[in-house]
Amino acid sequence: MEEKLHFEIAIQASPEKVYERLINDQSYREWTEPFYPGCYYEGSWNKNSRIQFLAVDEDGQLQGTVSRIDENIPNRYISIEHLGIIKDGEEVSSGPEVDFWKGAHEIYTLEKADDYTKFKVDLDNNDAMEKFMLETWPKALNRLKEICEQ
Repeated sequence: MEEKLHFEIAIQASPEKVYERLINDQSYREWTEPFYPGCYYEGSWNKNSRIQFLAVDEDGQLQGTVSRIDENIPNRYISIEHLGIIKDGEEVSSGPEVDFWKGAHEIYTLEKADDYTKFKVDLDNNDAMEKFMLETWPKALNRLKEICEQ
């Protein structure tokens, strides 16, 4: 992995509420919409659990990532390790399509401040995804903020 990307946002809600909206099935689908319409997950957010982040593309094919939850400290911290991808409905865990992604980490940190939560995202970066991440993460964080502040 190359450099890390960092994003953060202040959300006028408790860490408990932000955490719940972050991983709740329905609100997850809403805040991740900027990444790909129809995003959802299958699996568990529990430590050492396998989880898939999925969407159906315009051709009706299942696409996404296969990951593992390294750590989950409720209301404070989640660490995700990406293991592979789902391409056209099939799991791919090796080869050039996966090499840039495999082993990458995505870390969510929730910090309680006065009357808000500072939500931080740190992720391993690579040139292939950098532009997309720089454009998309801020949109997703703003959606999460809206959901949490309703």
